[in-house]
Amino acid sequence: MMVTVVPKAARHRSSAGNEAALQARHLPGQVPPSSARDVTQVFCSLFLPGAFPRGASSSADASQDGPPRAAAVAVIKWKETKKAGSEPLARSLGQVAFAETGTMSTLYPSLEDMKVDQVLKVQGNAGMGAPASAPTGAPLSAPGPAAKEKMVPPKAADPPVLYPNLADLNDYMGLSLSSEEVQKNLGLVPVGRNDVVPAPSAHGTMVAPVTGNDLGMRRAEIRPGLREIHLCKDEHGKTGLKLRNIDKGLFVQLVKANSPASLVGLRFGDQILQIDGKDCTGWSTDKAKRALKKASPEKIVMVIRDRPFQRTVTMHKDSTGHVGFVIKKGQIHSLVKGSSAVRNGLLTNHYICEVNGQNVIGLKDKEITEILANAGGVITLTIIPTVIYEHMIKKLSSGLVKSSMDHSVPDV
Repeated sequence: MMVTVVPKAARHRSSAGNEAALQARHLPGQVPPSSARDVTQVFCSLFLPGAFPRGASSSADASQDGPPRAAAVAVIKWKETKKAGSEPLARSLGQVAFAETGTMSTLYPSLEDMKVDQVLKVQGNAGMGAPASAPTGAPLSAPGPAAKEKMVPPKAADPPVLYPNLADLNDYMGLSLSSEEVQKNLGLVPVGRNDVVPAPSAHGTMVAPVTGNDLGMRRAEIRPGLREIHLCKDEHGKTGLKLRNIDKGLFVQLVKANSPASLVGLRFGDQILQIDGKDCTGWSTDKAKRALKKASPEKIVMVIRDRPFQRTVTMHKDSTGHVGFVIKKGQIHSLVKGSSAVRNGLLTNHYICEVNGQNVIGLKDKEITEILANAGGVITLTIIPTVIYEHMIKKLSSGLVKSSMDHSVPDV
């Protein structure tokens, strides 16, 4: 067998010629199906998921528009940074490219907020005018000294009242909206002639032109992650806490009013992960009770996860003061067609745990209705599936729940 040895310089010339031939076959602006294209696909699979759908061809036709072309540009920077030996910077470039493709979406507390924000964006784009230009024939040279003396600095224009036709949404959502209230909720600050930017918000990426920075929604927030609390016992050696085992996890079954447990912010449905450094997974209810009894009265350290079985739904009252659901014995029994409850995905066969962060478990329907009536225009319900709720309050008397459960309004 004869082996042909190709000199190194010839191999470079051959490779360069092949690349030139590939470039010549494609129109300007297209990425040729070379090794660079393969690297682009690898880059996109790591940092731009969805840029190349499954089954997409690796030919140049797939790179004419959209994220692939953006990725083809970004991969060059990524490769250069990679060669320079800066792995963290190369990865951050990938994250920037991911953000620029628009795959990250805005969050809204309710569907009403989303619809109003969409209207604001459409009207804002339509109202963006071109900057005023000089009149035809006006001199472009600087004014003389006499003209400068007569010139009066222009007065700052009053902030425009934006989007005066938001009332058109009443026919769709039954809301009473005003431009001033929406601007207040968004924290819009006049920047230029027609531009506005939202002020920094505690919600981060949350946009809430209708809900605003609602206190009830903040009280009802189910925070992600874990937190540590320090619990003590009262003068009777009690914590005011009842726990229950569900699916190998330990959960808060009852928080008594004015107890140490209520003062540290524990709520019905919170999961207890650790007590004094010991993992609680697999503990029985009796074992948890014994652990609390033996714990120090001055300080009990717990690691908590906020109410993993529950979720919140934010809704808005219509012009008649209704949200659009019917309760029966604390449970969501039915929904009203076309209401805010329906629009925002409220479900039947769920119990109401909280109204704007206030616990209502054990209260009569009449009492819950009164709380809803006095809650203002924004209602945030904390709900839990019926099957989980019934399992959680099992062996807990209704009289104890009604008389002892903490129904106070929590602090923010």
